[in-house]
Amino acid sequence: MAIEVRIPTILRTLTDGSKAVEGKGGTLDELFSDLDARHPGLRARLVEGGKLRRFVNVYLNDEDVRFLGGLETEVSDGDNVTILPAVAGG
Repeated sequence: MAIEVRIPTILRTLTDGSKAVEGKGGTLDELFSDLDARHPGLRARLVEGGKLRRFVNVYLNDEDVRFLGGLETEVSDGDNVTILPAVAGG
């Protein structure tokens, strides 16, 4: 079993159009590194200076990872990670 990562439309060019990809790792940081090995450039769009980019929201099983430990949040097989770009406007 692996960790399913849901990819927003804006990043699907990096995943060959896939809406979801699978990866592995013990933390969110390791998961993003694993994904970047198969989908180069993905990690750079999510992480900057060792932290999640300001306008990227990441959810682990529907919980915002910023409140769980950021990139050090532990992940396990069977978890679902959702990446959502922040949207602003009025």
